[in-house]
Amino acid sequence: MNKKSFHKPKWTPNLEAPAVQLVDLGFSYGKEPFIENFSESFDRGSVTAIVGPNGCGKSTLVKLMDGLMRAQQGEVLIEGISTQIMTSRQRARRMAVLVQAVRPPVMSVYDLVACGRYPYHGHQGNLDSTDREKVEEAIVMAGIERFRNHDLRRLSGGERQKAFIAMVLAQDTSIVVLDEPTTYLDIKACHDLMTLITRLNTEMSKTIIMVIHDLDLALRYSSRMLVMNKGQNVLHGTVAEVLESGALESVFKMQIKQYSTEEGTAHILFPH
Repeated sequence: MNKKSFHKPKWTPNLEAPAVQLVDLGFSYGKEPFIENFSESFDRGSVTAIVGPNGCGKSTLVKLMDGLMRAQQGEVLIEGISTQIMTSRQRARRMAVLVQAVRPPVMSVYDLVACGRYPYHGHQGNLDSTDREKVEEAIVMAGIERFRNHDLRRLSGGERQKAFIAMVLAQDTSIVVLDEPTTYLDIKACHDLMTLITRLNTEMSKTIIMVIHDLDLALRYSSRMLVMNKGQNVLHGTVAEVLESGALESVFKMQIKQYSTEEGTAHILFPH
């Protein structure tokens, strides 16, 4: 048999297709379905927050997008192409995914950011001039120049999260997926990080999909929201549409009040 038949085919992104499309996804951790017949699409150039109660399937959805877990049914399409015909490296050149990190690796900030170039060279590849340029650009964009040679483990939670964001930036993809990027951060660090994420969208035209627990942050910094509950797609729309629908209040059992000032708009939640 010709050896070429073992290789995944090359593919050309469909620039008219959604950035990411989920088609009838089904996944189960055991006998009972956890996510079932889940379909959704994420528009190019949008910032979409995925929100929902704990255990509703948000992080599972991210892992299905990234291929860390395989759906029992359905498929994920990136720019109109099924991930089933992509290699992991091909997928990583179009979509960068930052999952929750439990323990920081033993390495410098620079070395971590350089890991973002893995899809182009593999684990043993040496950085060329283009790679080094991408790493430097990512470090500057994330605002971590003074930490570049620091041990990652010695950074604060906010500084460390910026280093991981820089790694994603170095990956140089049009789509960025973040799983709970503000976990363990203080209030100032949360807003700094969300401002950086906004810049990725507005200045670099990246499509952002993020799982986030803080509803005020999600409502402030997103253009669209996907509300989930018990593995189901409750509602996907603009922030205004989601607020008007009452879906958030129904799912979270909270009352949401919106306040606008000269400094911006904030949202306060009250238990029912």
